Amino acid sequence: MALKEFKPITPSLRHLKIVNTEKEFKKNFPLKSHTHFKKNTGGRNNQGRITAFQKGGGHKKLYRKIDFDRQFTQGIVEQIEYDPNRTGYIGRIFNFKDNSHSYILAPKNFKVGDYVQSGMNASLKNGNSLPLSQVPIGFLIYNISISEGKKGKFARSAGTFGQLIQKNETHGRVQLPSGEHRLIPLMSTVSIGVVSNVNQKLVNLGKAGRSRWKNKRSSVRGVAMNPVDHPHGGGEGKTSGGRPSVTPWGKPAKGQPTSKYKKKRSYIILPYKKKS
Repeated sequence: MALKEFKPITPSLRHLKIVNTEKEFKKNFPLKSHTHFKKNTGGRNNQGRITAFQKGGGHKKLYRKIDFDRQFTQGIVEQIEYDPNRTGYIGRIFNFKDNSHSYILAPKNFKVGDYVQSGMNASLKNGNSLPLSQVPIGFLIYNISISEGKKGKFARSAGTFGQLIQKNETHGRVQLPSGEHRLIPLMSTVSIGVVSNVNQKLVNLGKAGRSRWKNKRSSVRGVAMNPVDHPHGGGEGKTSGGRPSVTPWGKPAKGQPTSKYKKKRSYIILPYKKKS
């Protein structure tokens, strides 16, 4: 879908770029049986204290129940819908065998009327789900699970994909969207294709208020706070913090690992390297 740009009648429209979805999703409403209301916490815990910063406000949303494990999904694509809870689009699948519906992550070039299936005997068609052992080397995949019977964890946001690099008797080597190479068991479930809405990375919200509609609040610098709120706070006039960058809790903020590498080092061949 093409990007929509606007005439700069106001400052907030000057740089605004959004994905044009008016015609495609104008009359598409979600299934009531596959949605539930998700209360917005505003980043507060049960005691009312802020535990997750930069959250709050935003429009009310209905959460769509997505079938991420794709063990028994098969049927015809009834319609493709917008989902406010994720950047990619979702597809409503009708299973004519048991007259049931389900939602799946829609891949690129997904169309109404397409037939999708899952399982060991599924064909290598866009949107189908099958074990990694059945996927040829070089294929682009998304919604990648990390073990047999588990739901997909990797390559689920708009425009992302992984690629199968090589296979051995038990595992396949997959390049993830981050560039990391990871060993995935061959019985893990993957979907064929690239996640829809590939133009999402080109979107420009144009104004701060549009971020507030998405439940995002501004990020306040530590040096702009008081000493009671942050280790970098306080001082007379503008200061640089007076120490290497740390979190609000005093831990080093830069150059530290974000996950426990020892736990997963047996599955990682080539770690993610930050682009300079």
